[in-house]
Amino acid sequence: MGNKRKIGWISAGALVVANMIGTGVFTTLGLQLNVLSNTWTILSLWILGGMIALFGAFSYAELGTRHPHSGGEYHFLTKMYNSFLGYLSGWVSLTVGFATSIALSAMAMGNYLAPLVSFPSLWLAIISIIGLSLIHSFSIRQSSFFQNIFTLLKILLILGLIIVSFIQSGTPNALDFSSSWQDEISTSGYAIALVYVMYAFSGWNAAAYIVDEIDTPVKNLPRALVGGTVLVSLLFIFLQLAFLNQATIAQLQNKIEVGQVVADLMFGAQGGRIVSTLIALLLVAGISAMIWVGPRVTHAMANEHQIWKFFAKDNNRGIPVRAIWLQAVISLAMVLTSSFEQILLYSGFILQLFTTLTVAGLLFERRKANRHKIYRSPGYPYIQIIFLIFSIWLLAFLLYDKPRESLLGLFNILAGALSYWWNKRYHPEPPAAEKPKKKVVKVG
Repeated sequence: MGNKRKIGWISAGALVVANMIGTGVFTTLGLQLNVLSNTWTILSLWILGGMIALFGAFSYAELGTRHPHSGGEYHFLTKMYNSFLGYLSGWVSLTVGFATSIALSAMAMGNYLAPLVSFPSLWLAIISIIGLSLIHSFSIRQSSFFQNIFTLLKILLILGLIIVSFIQSGTPNALDFSSSWQDEISTSGYAIALVYVMYAFSGWNAAAYIVDEIDTPVKNLPRALVGGTVLVSLLFIFLQLAFLNQATIAQLQNKIEVGQVVADLMFGAQGGRIVSTLIALLLVAGISAMIWVGPRVTHAMANEHQIWKFFAKDNNRGIPVRAIWLQAVISLAMVLTSSFEQILLYSGFILQLFTTLTVAGLLFERRKANRHKIYRSPGYPYIQIIFLIFSIWLLAFLLYDKPRESLLGLFNILAGALSYWWNKRYHPEPPAAEKPKKKVVKVG
């Protein structure tokens, strides 16, 4: 793969942080407040989301050191189950996982920035996808430098918002620490809100997609996955509390640009414009991280399936440029054709399905010998079982309560299965070369 520089755990962790801190944390609270109002209820969603993400991070850290190659679920499921399931997960990553998240983040960035620059939000989303795809089309050094700087700025901005919010509390605000959480926590609205939160936490597995590019993954992959997930979980919980501490439910309800509403209340119109601009620009870090990671899955598929062979070609610095631009085209198509909430629910179901299959695979992997030095997940198998119970419940609920979006996800998998059949039918794998016969040397 050319002359490619390896990255350490800090750059890999920045990738995790940037993938996680994106659209969800700045947008989903407004959707949650459509059905919930109690602060304990809201915080419990984010605590539960962080705990489940951490359990997943432990599991992926072990799988990434057991199967130390880039590709994420595509690589894991191929090794643990079969090439068909691996292919379907790669198809989902290409058509839904990263492309969808890029589209959502770009749309959110456009919503934040459009009122400030008097430019259509749709065009801002399109420009961000094209510009960032271009940045990641050259070298690992450029990608990691850009990612680290923007991720650091993003963390500093969130910390600043949290600190100022608690120094300067809003009156009135949406804080409600009454006992009404007991009624809310058992409603269907709570479950739907949890879907939004799980989308916000997606990205905790980002470093598992670029294992080949991480130096000493047995040490640095767990540090990146677990450390990044813990840091982001804490930031998420306190940031939602900060938002609720500044604005009323009526001011936040059904708003996509929650951060902008809060910034205007905290800093006034002019100061709010500056903070909203920073939030919009720092959503760039999330888009950037997904543009970096996503094409590695496509590249892994292209190396093993003839139908995608065109996208296997790298530039002379080992960057999968063709895969980057394929993902950009799919993201642009989603920006042009879908609504924010539709994309969120549709992607939530299908991504959770393949994450569930991946964590389940670890329960069987422990029985196998492994020639690599590996990281072992703490709390095995209990945290994996908890993760799976939660995931299966979430999938069943989505299928029941949001059948249209869930069935669209299943139709996407069916399309992937058809493309797999097409590849097998019209691009069969070449037969393995026959082994040369050994000469029998007679003695005596």
